[in-house]
Amino acid sequence: MKRFMRHALSLCFDACRYPKTAARFWATCVSLLACLACAQAAPLATPADTIAVDVELVLAVDISHSMDEKEFALQRAGYVKALRHTDFINAVRSGVNGRIALAYFEWAGTVRDDAVIAWQVIDDAESAEAFADKIEARPFRSFRGTSISGALAFGAKLLDGAAFDATRSVIDISGDGPNNIGMPVTTTRDAAIAKGIVINGLPILISPSPSFSHLDQYYAECVTGGPGSFVLPVYAASEFVTAIRRKLVLEVSGVADPNAGPGAGPGADPGSVPVDAAAPVDCLQGERGRRFYSDPYFPELDR
Repeated sequence: MKRFMRHALSLCFDACRYPKTAARFWATCVSLLACLACAQAAPLATPADTIAVDVELVLAVDISHSMDEKEFALQRAGYVKALRHTDFINAVRSGVNGRIALAYFEWAGTVRDDAVIAWQVIDDAESAEAFADKIEARPFRSFRGTSISGALAFGAKLLDGAAFDATRSVIDISGDGPNNIGMPVTTTRDAAIAKGIVINGLPILISPSPSFSHLDQYYAECVTGGPGSFVLPVYAASEFVTAIRRKLVLEVSGVADPNAGPGAGPGADPGSVPVDAAAPVDCLQGERGRRFYSDPYFPELDR
């Protein structure tokens, strides 16, 4: 290409001095423009070491102080059992590529460096078992604050750095309270959706706060989004394991029913809530509640 450009410039100079060379000059210019157009339109080649997967799935798990020890143990067991279940393995294997990429992190007011389980390809029972073992081996702990917006931003960053060729990117976020720290949750939600990320929610309403009893509607209106996104609330401890497994299977298979939920037709999943089914709610209610209930007593919350 460099030799071609030098030749074209030489002809341009000659055309100015010798009119007879002008025809050759313009023919060369046309060829050069055609070549550049082809180079501009050519797609970037996929790196040879990029692994094709059916979905990049990030599991974002709430470990804030509002989660009591029983809820935390149920949530942990739910993810571990779901990853080991044959329904999940079959869903992974039934995809076009027969494998997914999975990452996991725990969050509260922030995401700590040691709270992340890095990307791993899941393509059979052994790899799923290995990932479940890593989750199961994590120590139980919690800390203050609920930054759903921070968790979504962190999940989007994980997806940005993922070295996979995926047709879908999904953040699966669970929690038992509204956002009360960091950016407004709708801001980071919308930024993630703009990147093509789908966000699904698992609001935990086993012990709902008397000041915030409609967490399922909040997740549907303020947290989740993207094509086919859904909310799957958990109202009782007995539903935890089944709900997490069903949610992971839907996310891996990519066949979530956007019309599922209360009032849906026969055969729809009665436990899930479509994103567009909830009544509008105040997406800043958590931040307002924090200023009233927490800040006067725990001014160290942001430290």
